[in-house]
Amino acid sequence: MATNNNEFFDALAALEKERGLPADYLIDKIKAAIVIAVKKDYEVEDDNVVVDIDPNIGAFRASLLQDIVEEVENPHTQVSLEDAQKIRKTYKVGQRLVTPLKTKEFGRIAAQTAKHVIRQGLREGERSLQCSEMQSRAHEIITGTVTAVDAERGNIVLDLGKGGSAVLPKNEQVPGEHFTEGQMVQVYVVDVLATERGPRVTISRTHPGLVKRMFELEVPEIYDGTVEIKAIAREAGARTKMAVWSKNPDVDPVGACIGAHGSRVEKIVEELGGEKIDIIRWSEDINEFISAALSPAKVVKVELLPGETKSCRVTVPDHQLSLAIGNKGQNVRLCAHLTGYNIDIRPESGYYGEEDETPAEQPAEAPAAETAPETSKE
Repeated sequence: MATNNNEFFDALAALEKERGLPADYLIDKIKAAIVIAVKKDYEVEDDNVVVDIDPNIGAFRASLLQDIVEEVENPHTQVSLEDAQKIRKTYKVGQRLVTPLKTKEFGRIAAQTAKHVIRQGLREGERSLQCSEMQSRAHEIITGTVTAVDAERGNIVLDLGKGGSAVLPKNEQVPGEHFTEGQMVQVYVVDVLATERGPRVTISRTHPGLVKRMFELEVPEIYDGTVEIKAIAREAGARTKMAVWSKNPDVDPVGACIGAHGSRVEKIVEELGGEKIDIIRWSEDINEFISAALSPAKVVKVELLPGETKSCRVTVPDHQLSLAIGNKGQNVRLCAHLTGYNIDIRPESGYYGEEDETPAEQPAEAPAAETAPETSKE
């Protein structure tokens, strides 16, 4: 079959534009579909079918190839020398007879098979495109639209555009947040897994990476690499501690993140519903780093304890013991997470009041420090 099928190529171009799939990909799927259709209708194998689609000249050809033999054993894949020479006298045994095909000669079942393969190819292509799109956004912030709210479980479903949809579980939402259908929500893409049904996207609003990416968008010095976020610890909805450092000694990393009159950090705090954010200066000197991480409490002394586990004893003024520990131990807990050290806080006098907790008996354990993902500067 050789034809200038303008409608076919116009449809191909429209499909490429509408679905966002490359023309080469679509053509390969269509070729594969036609091969399957010819195989089914003519009872031949793959190497007996040739399909050529050339959008540059609008050519669409399908041909059946048969081996020229002395004695025919399979009339579907072979043709006798005598019959072949009726078409062209120069044909010889061992050569192949090329017979152009016409689409109207394809059977109904074959045509349905072709349509099915093309549809399947389009779905696969769209899933692949979705996966590529979402994988490029892994560890980034994206904005989705709430399409459904599960009042019983508290989960919400977000439409992510070309990335498909994803579920934001209750445990990945900031405590106290409420969502309604149609609402725009910023989420952090934790992971993207390719599946047969398309990308499975894990999203969160509690992940420390959400805060990190917000600062990258808000603070030019972080985006261009002058200021680096070294570590971050977060208890979503309550407090975040973030350690920053600048490779330029003339740039104050803490000041850059706070902004003039607190404008930069305030914007992020507002976006997070009032979550408090402590920005501290990171230091290679672990004693200095731990002291800064316990802010707003003042530290008298930091003693690193021997042993394989990272542990330290921190002494604070008596009147700042509660401040260092924080509400329900939050301050020392975030400090431990940020620095990677188990922290035992003691008052300067060594005396604990009756109402005070005794942190020496229950030091704040430090999970592995949450270092934020690599910055993407696309």
